Amino acid sequence: MADDDTPDRFEPEDFQELLRNLLGGGAGTGGIDPAQLEGLSRMGVDPAMLQQLMAQMQAAFAQGSDAGGIDWGAAKTQALHLSNKDGLSISATDRTEFDQAFALATLWLSEATTISELATPPVAMTRGQWVEATLPVWQELAEPVADSIASALTSAIDEQTPEEMRQLVAGAGAFMRRIGGSLFAAQLGGVIGRLSLEVVSGGDVGIPVMPDGVAAILPQNFADFGRDLDVTDDQLALYLATRELAHARLFRHARWLRLHVISQVTEFARGIHVDTSALEDLATRFDPSQPEELRGLIESGALLPQRTETQDAALGRLENLLATIEGWVDVVTADATARLPEAAKIAEAVRRRRAVGGPAEQAMASLVGLELRPRRLREAAAMWRAVTDAVGAAERDSLWDYPDLMPTPEDIDDPQALVARLRARAAGEAPPRDAFDDALDALLAQEAGEGDDDSAPEDPRPV
Repeated sequence: MADDDTPDRFEPEDFQELLRNLLGGGAGTGGIDPAQLEGLSRMGVDPAMLQQLMAQMQAAFAQGSDAGGIDWGAAKTQALHLSNKDGLSISATDRTEFDQAFALATLWLSEATTISELATPPVAMTRGQWVEATLPVWQELAEPVADSIASALTSAIDEQTPEEMRQLVAGAGAFMRRIGGSLFAAQLGGVIGRLSLEVVSGGDVGIPVMPDGVAAILPQNFADFGRDLDVTDDQLALYLATRELAHARLFRHARWLRLHVISQVTEFARGIHVDTSALEDLATRFDPSQPEELRGLIESGALLPQRTETQDAALGRLENLLATIEGWVDVVTADATARLPEAAKIAEAVRRRRAVGGPAEQAMASLVGLELRPRRLREAAAMWRAVTDAVGAAERDSLWDYPDLMPTPEDIDDPQALVARLRARAAGEAPPRDAFDDALDALLAQEAGEGDDDSAPEDPRPV
């Protein structure tokens, strides 16, 4: 080992100063001491490779966000790049046609539901506008996974660093965290950008990604959706406009529902833990100047291990919730569009599309480990149809007034029990007893019995 006074030794301070020069804007060699580059060579580090890395990452570090943070601007840039590649505008003819479709759909929908109209007029929206409007929600849903990947990458790199190199790479943890976070943000932006090429309306993905009370159609994707349906454009526009308005009205009426859905998704996402063994294997050969392998791991979903039982339970709750929402939208839309000759054909196409998902939606599942599938959609729609036929639209829609009134998964399994409760409520009668009532009575009886046991014994002495 060379003595500390050996002139050939490359001190950690020198390495850190070099990093500062590179990160501070000196991507070229002009602002860097040649002696520092010579020192890197003696360490076995390729100066050209390091400069290339810094040039790639410099833009992310120039944003001025806090240390360890994730630059979500990369996601927005990538998404807009993809969404705007086929043009930024909507023709005046398309806007007029969809304005007319929304106007007629509003009248039809008011006959099928007691939930009131939107305060904001529905709009025809470009793909880029959809990205701008929905990106905050996608970021909120993906942030737990991004943090997990970035933290795991930092830990894996740290564990693979030899003890004698620890001082040399001091502070590199935050740097590697930014690399992982920036790569994830770029991948997320790519998925959102591709998703903008598929969605036909604001509520198309099933969760409330649009701002509250906003309904929108994307004319740029409308033709692709109806290409193989063999239905006229005016019928398809009317059906999709009605469905979009129903979705937006529901979330505006039940203001608690939006938070309920988002919290269910984030509850699932926070349970995700990155497969550190895959990252540790990558860390042994990771070349920061060529991050393609890490990018591939992130995009493929290989970093996300099998779901835990807790996550499976959270996913089950979310799927039931989405099915309950989508089932209501299906039934209300069917009633409102009963005048359309091809309504049933369009409805089946929409259900099939929601059940399968497009390529971008599948990529989102790989990225955050979550498939936004209402797997019990048909059963939920059958429940809402039974309720509508039994007690009418007003009683049905009142189930969205408060969270504790909303149908449960058990109601989806047994709609007649829900119908019996609603009929009893409408008649002012006590609702039929169920298993919950029996369990509650048993618990109260047990507590009452324990209270009697704890009471003081009666004094046997005569008065």
